[in-house]
Amino acid sequence: MFYGTMKVAIGGPLKLAFRPWVEGVENIPAEGPAILASNHLSFSDSFFLPAVLDRKVTFIAKAEYFTTPGVKGRLTAAFFKGVGQLPVDRSGARGAGEAAVKSGIEVLERGELFGIYPEGTRSPDGRLYRGKPGGLARVALATGAPVIPVAMIDTEKIQPPGKVVPKLMRPGIRIGEPLDFSRYQGMEHDRFVLRAVTDEVMYEIMKLSGQEYVDIYATAAKRQIAEAAKAEKEAGKAEKEAEKAEKEAEKAARTAVAQDGAGAGKSPAGPERETDAH
Repeated sequence: MFYGTMKVAIGGPLKLAFRPWVEGVENIPAEGPAILASNHLSFSDSFFLPAVLDRKVTFIAKAEYFTTPGVKGRLTAAFFKGVGQLPVDRSGARGAGEAAVKSGIEVLERGELFGIYPEGTRSPDGRLYRGKPGGLARVALATGAPVIPVAMIDTEKIQPPGKVVPKLMRPGIRIGEPLDFSRYQGMEHDRFVLRAVTDEVMYEIMKLSGQEYVDIYATAAKRQIAEAAKAEKEAGKAEKEAEKAEKEAEKAARTAVAQDGAGAGKSPAGPERETDAH
């Protein structure tokens, strides 16, 4: 009931303000379990997708959203619970993966829709990155639920990092046809099977989104970007220090020249000449 209230309170204004366009909504089953596997461009992805669907979609979210103390923390926790988010502790990579799998299985066993981002984190530059096989494939093979690829379009342009006020524009959502992986049933512990399932889903997402695909994990790309930004900052700092040292050297040289010039203008001191008197 709270989910329905929150959907009306948030989803209604969201659709009215941004008017998201949707293709392939008929691919979402009217009932029964299904996995919605989406690319991840923006924090708002978890709000736009549920807003355009009639059924409830449950996503996982980092536990910090549910455990922050104080009034603001309680309100944040209530908000995320209200919009269908489940807390997952991401402090350990393995623990986070196990928690995501468990949460997904529980949601699907209730006959509901489970939303997951195979990339594991938001794209740092709008490109599509390699999917992580642990969560998506294991949940799909453990439950037998169909996987529905979803592509979010232009959501990263609405509120880029560092921007407080969102830009009013129309994002898009493309929903693909369900993928059946029943042929791999019972093989959820085979890492080659998990990779094959994940790659097939990512390929469908790529076709729907039109994104450039990068065959590395988004977390690795973020590290590379952060390291490059740090190196650039350090290089800029070193360049400024070099410029400062050069200016100081030039100033010292000008001072030395001025002092030499001032010294050259003075007569050297010596004994007075005696004049011959005859």
